[in-house]
Amino acid sequence: MLTPEQLVSAQKANASTLFGLTEKAFEGVEKLIELNVAAGKAAINETMGHAQSLMSIKDPQEFISVQTAMFQPIAEKMTSYGRHVYDITSATTAEFTKTAEEKVAEAQHTISSLIDATSKNAPAGSEAAVALFKSAYSAGTNAMESVQKAVKHASEVAEANIQTATHSAINATKTAAKKRA
Repeated sequence: MLTPEQLVSAQKANASTLFGLTEKAFEGVEKLIELNVAAGKAAINETMGHAQSLMSIKDPQEFISVQTAMFQPIAEKMTSYGRHVYDITSATTAEFTKTAEEKVAEAQHTISSLIDATSKNAPAGSEAAVALFKSAYSAGTNAMESVQKAVKHASEVAEANIQTATHSAINATKTAAKKRA
């Protein structure tokens, strides 16, 4: 049985974990806000610079050149922005995943200890029931570990696909810009 002190200690640990996760979530939001403010400032500065360039145009060829120079880096900037958003959300998710894995490991240890203690104090003749319970718990733990491995693998595949797509988009933009020039 758990003592009142153990329950209080567990509640304090859970509250601490919750506060830590809340802090990590806010850090992620702050980073996204900073990114958006920086992107907004850059867009305003670039638009003002482009507007000034347009006001000084003297012939149609120069107009085409200024327009091409403006639109050429847009896809690269959008890809870079998307990558930054992905990196921020990915880092925040990794923190949540790490905490969840730690809490699951703690819970598994606690349950295993409880099962061992209970099996030692089980009445005579209940060995088969205790063995069945241990087996069921072990199967459940193995199934959960398999799911965690599958999710981790899927995340790694998604990360690789995003990197490939990012590189492809940047290369396609560069190729299209070279063809226009």
